[in-house]
Amino acid sequence: MCKLNSAAEAQIKEICARYKEEKTPLMMILSDIQNEYGYIPLEVQELVSAETGISVAEIYGVVTFYSFFSLTPKGKYVIGCCLGTACYVKGAQQVIDKFSEILGIKPGETTADGLFTLDALRCIGACGIAPAVSISGKVYPKVEVGQVSEIIDSYRKEATA
Repeated sequence: MCKLNSAAEAQIKEICARYKEEKTPLMMILSDIQNEYGYIPLEVQELVSAETGISVAEIYGVVTFYSFFSLTPKGKYVIGCCLGTACYVKGAQQVIDKFSEILGIKPGETTADGLFTLDALRCIGACGIAPAVSISGKVYPKVEVGQVSEIIDSYRKEATA
């Protein structure tokens, strides 16, 4: 079934057990696993299914429906470029295209060094500061294409410090 090491398997079983008494535990279980490991691969979904009796198909459907969950590891820094209407109108597509060009990845991908993941977001609720970019929880207002290189460089410096 899975290729998880015994410590990870034990921790995932403990997370599942934590919510045994809940009527609908799946979102809480997946959220805890996502927070702990950063992603939820098929092997983990199979283990959750075995522990909870929820089908892998249902678990997979939840993991792929909600953008918070990921099937693959994310980078140390997750760059979320808002492409909601207000941000798009103010140039967000050009901003995400510049991130993509500099990092050499498309939205939804992670750099080979594991440092950056680029995500296209539908709306982050920051319309008044459009175009907005969120990087690991920090929101950058009114981002211009000319700022992208400087933003990336600051995170690269932080990673090597």
